[in-house]
Amino acid sequence: MIANTPPMGWNSWDCYGAAVDEQTVRQNAVYMAKHLRGHGWEYIVVDIQWYQPTASSHDYEPFAELTMDDTGRLTPAVNRFPSAADGRGFAPLAACVHGLGLKFGIHIMRGLPRMAAHHRLPVFGADATCAQAANPNSICAWNPDMYGLRADLPEARAYYDSIFQLYAQWGVDFVKVDDIAREYPHCQKEIEIISDACRACGREMVLSLSPGPAPLLYAEHLKRYGNMWRITDDFWDDWALLKAMFERAAAWCIHTGPGHWPDADMLPVGAIRQVESPDHWTRFTGDEQITMMTLWCMLRSPLMIGGELTKCDDFTLRLLTNDAVLEILSASHCAHPLYTTENKAAWVAPRRDGTGLYLALFNLGDTPCVIRQDAAELGISQAASARELWTGETAKAVSIVSANLPPHGAKLYFLQG
Repeated sequence: MIANTPPMGWNSWDCYGAAVDEQTVRQNAVYMAKHLRGHGWEYIVVDIQWYQPTASSHDYEPFAELTMDDTGRLTPAVNRFPSAADGRGFAPLAACVHGLGLKFGIHIMRGLPRMAAHHRLPVFGADATCAQAANPNSICAWNPDMYGLRADLPEARAYYDSIFQLYAQWGVDFVKVDDIAREYPHCQKEIEIISDACRACGREMVLSLSPGPAPLLYAEHLKRYGNMWRITDDFWDDWALLKAMFERAAAWCIHTGPGHWPDADMLPVGAIRQVESPDHWTRFTGDEQITMMTLWCMLRSPLMIGGELTKCDDFTLRLLTNDAVLEILSASHCAHPLYTTENKAAWVAPRRDGTGLYLALFNLGDTPCVIRQDAAELGISQAASARELWTGETAKAVSIVSANLPPHGAKLYFLQG
């Protein structure tokens, strides 16, 4: 099964926006292979506009000239990805990533390039043109590069077949499709043909749908056609956004399972926004980052690191390599909130093997507080032990779990009955 557990990796967006280049991707892949692969991290994902030669920031250049082949399929800008020269595309970079024991991913926008439609380029392998497949009335509100497709026509499926076949030849393992997850119902059919093209391309690829918030009403459709989908708009290092995620996580937690994962978006940790300022660091406090990682793992959200890996400090590296915490992604099931108030929250998740359960306690307020949880309310008359997974501290014979929490902080326990 594809994405039997939540995918874990690195994505270039938080660091570099549309401006990432090949050297940067390679250096982050080398770091991941050396420091993170042994902890479950495996995907290296190149985000938006890798086909835009003059991309330089998190902003988009309207109506820029894009690089593509003679059938309207976007190709890497060679000035940014030199190994793509002579029609090699991302194959050399993917091979480099694979050689490190990792997997390679890319971002795409829904649809096809406006330029391909305007020039009436042929669709690869089909007796049709890109103009016939395109829907000029379906345009992304925040990026003008593409037209959506007339999803009810065979020309549209032929175009998606052509790009996913190309990605399979390159060795792509993960495709993030943008401008689609929150666009129900008018993009519903387009999601279906994208998914079908992805599954028919001859290579296993994780299919990720963005941006959010995806509508909860279409949860079953998302689970059928995607492997992960965004439950929020872009998530950044802002406490208000993190606090709001508790409500989203509570609504989506019943829809997690092998092959389909609600996605709380990237982890803006460490050195982010590097293209604007090489000195920029996440605005989240250490306690807020622990809260974020705890909630993401309890929800079993995919984990995508947003920071420049080569600049990781000791705290960030410890945050990303705590195996006892990361094990929740594969070892737990049926996670859900016990309660969420204005200032406090608690989540619980049993282990699949029946050996105990995970308990997460959160201080959502702006002042220190104590949160207590009666073990009997969790079906344990007295826990034989309660181990706090961030610190490793263990207490024996626990009937009441009591946590002293700083503002915006969390503690995460494994309770054995």
